[in-house]
Amino acid sequence: MAVCREETFGPLAPVIKFKEEKEALLIANSTRMGLAGYFYSQDIQQIWRVAEDLEVGMVGINESVISAMNIAFGGIKESGLGREGSKYGIDEYLNIKYACFGGLH
Repeated sequence: MAVCREETFGPLAPVIKFKEEKEALLIANSTRMGLAGYFYSQDIQQIWRVAEDLEVGMVGINESVISAMNIAFGGIKESGLGREGSKYGIDEYLNIKYACFGGLH
């Protein structure tokens, strides 16, 4: 199915049957892309487990609008490196330097 292999931008909500959570994660993570993933649940343990196991940069849980100016927008895999927006958006342009001082009198 093309929707599982291509990064589609636009209003698209494919429905794919699965029997167990592990199978759903396997299907979701089998793509080369990883911008965002969405799922619905009321089980807080499942929410944390699935959100952590999804190979995406952003996760919508019981919510379809997850983009905002103050969040770190970005994906993983072939959906990009780094983030834009939020305080993390500038990280790709910075070099961090560590300086350890000793022996000053």
